[in-house]
Amino acid sequence: MTAATLLILRYELRNVLRGRWLIAYAVLLAGLAEALLRSGGSGRALLALVNLVLLIVPLVSVVFGALYLYASREFNELLLSQPVGRQALFHGLYVGVAFPLALAFALGVSLPFLWHGVEEPAHVRTLGLLVAVGVGLTAVFVALAFLVAVRVEDRARGLGVVILLWLTLAVIYDGVVLALVSGLARWPLERPMLALMLMNPIDLARVLLLLELDLSAMLGYTGAVFRRFFGGTWGGPVAAMAMLAWVGMPLALAARAFRRKDF
Repeated sequence: MTAATLLILRYELRNVLRGRWLIAYAVLLAGLAEALLRSGGSGRALLALVNLVLLIVPLVSVVFGALYLYASREFNELLLSQPVGRQALFHGLYVGVAFPLALAFALGVSLPFLWHGVEEPAHVRTLGLLVAVGVGLTAVFVALAFLVAVRVEDRARGLGVVILLWLTLAVIYDGVVLALVSGLARWPLERPMLALMLMNPIDLARVLLLLELDLSAMLGYTGAVFRRFFGGTWGGPVAAMAMLAWVGMPLALAARAFRRKDF
């Protein structure tokens, strides 16, 4: 990172960390994890947190990322009137939003487990994967939020777009895939299903978590296919590369639009 990027990042981190919403986000996640631990133990708590993480983390990340970029528009214009490069400003803004969100998530989810402990050693690995997946989803949806906020000028319209985007990836996409599977049940769908799953970061995260929890039966008849693929030599690297692509592609498109934007 350049000196300008680090300076902007330091300011953004201070600005974001001063907000009470970040504390509220971490406390909400910690409260949910605490309640689940008290009611069902670490195994059931981790299973219940999977669905919460797959819904709450993307929604919070995409909405807050868009809101923050819209709210900082005047400040960004002021900075760009100074000898500050657009690329340095954009990268500082992104890391300054994504990092505190990811940190709040990681602390909120993991601290109750660290306090109470886990019932089985395998749960430590599951918790680590849950935190890693949540951090990855945070990075992905903040990048998507920045892409929308840079491309859509109107704030209300932009918020509508990011919420629709979250709804599509979290709910509608699975319904479309299920309809395709039902309508094309006579055809071999293993490879198309793998491709469709990699095209949705929430589906990718869900599959990785359910396979770690040994619940591949919940994935339907494709569960065995996913287990065979992700349990092999190339499964982990492919999943990691897919998640990185989901961060890098929208972030690169957003950075390009930001450089060309007429402020």
